[in-house]
Amino acid sequence: MGPSLCSVGVCLALAGALAAAQAQPIGPRMLDVEPFIELPRGVRYPEGLAANPHNGEIYVGTFDARQPVSERNNQLLRYAADGRLLAQRAFGDTPLTGLGYAAGQLYILNFGAGKLQRIVADFTADSPLEDVLDFPRLDPPAPAARVVNNPDGSQDRIEFAASGMPAPNGLVFDGNGDLYVSDSFQGALYRIADATRCRPCSLEVLSRDPLLATAGFLPFGANGLALADGERHLYINNAGDGRLLRMPLPAGELQVVAESLPGADGLLFHDGLLWLLANQVDLLLGLDEQGLVRIRAGGFQGLSASGAPLGLLFPASSVVQGEWMVISNLALPLTPDEGDEWEEQVQTWNLMRLRLPSSSTEGVLRHAATP
Repeated sequence: MGPSLCSVGVCLALAGALAAAQAQPIGPRMLDVEPFIELPRGVRYPEGLAANPHNGEIYVGTFDARQPVSERNNQLLRYAADGRLLAQRAFGDTPLTGLGYAAGQLYILNFGAGKLQRIVADFTADSPLEDVLDFPRLDPPAPAARVVNNPDGSQDRIEFAASGMPAPNGLVFDGNGDLYVSDSFQGALYRIADATRCRPCSLEVLSRDPLLATAGFLPFGANGLALADGERHLYINNAGDGRLLRMPLPAGELQVVAESLPGADGLLFHDGLLWLLANQVDLLLGLDEQGLVRIRAGGFQGLSASGAPLGLLFPASSVVQGEWMVISNLALPLTPDEGDEWEEQVQTWNLMRLRLPSSSTEGVLRHAATP
């Protein structure tokens, strides 16, 4: 008999460790979020986020749509990579949504004014703001009806209503400088060719598919945008329907990738995953391009002593900053009733962050690595 490769005790220990590893549950990897930045006193509802890839600065736009209008205090904030407030510029009563950095400029979807605007990336309180274009009232104001086939053979026909109010919400730049924008009320996707250099700029209506509109509780249809698969596909969140959609570019037919994602809001593509914020369940989800949830993070964990959310509370946007992902806690009350939402008790609004795994797509199905 040849020499033993291990003693009985060592072999039993290895066998036990292997069996334990094989018994680990299969499913999404769980990540933790931690507090990062608290907004200045009197500034609330952080929505859009962007980052400067050259110096790590973070930009925050607020969605303060309170009534009466005189109560609103919309701000564009600029933070250093370590979280120090560097500058803020007032936007008054016009709420802001999507932000994007490109070519030394910060691009702003001014939801309240229905405009795309830009400002120098190192802006101060007095930096001039440039209007790039106005978003139009579309005709018709809503997409065509959506027909839903039911399991019993019947059909539902969903008719969408809209007043013609533009609602620019999500944006994403491609590698050529073209800008894609979603319109949440008019159920539309736009493309602005050569957006960093065009003067004047022209707006192309890329799609008005019924899948971009919603009749759900959340009145926002097409929302967060991301480019993936070598920019061959545009991914779109429908917040009111809780769906992740995919459009082959340049102008293919929309497909449903994933459903049951309540309040599908901010979206980005990073390290092989689509990072989606489901604002109605306070979660950050990392999905692969087949729609399978590979990573989960967040959940509401209460309020701190300063009245800021712990964990995620109505998260709206995320951005990658080096080895971190930064997330905005919009914490926006939705219902007219009092006492039914934790968002009503928030006193200080904040940004959270999580440390990104070394590889989002490696080992996410097994909670513990095999020894």
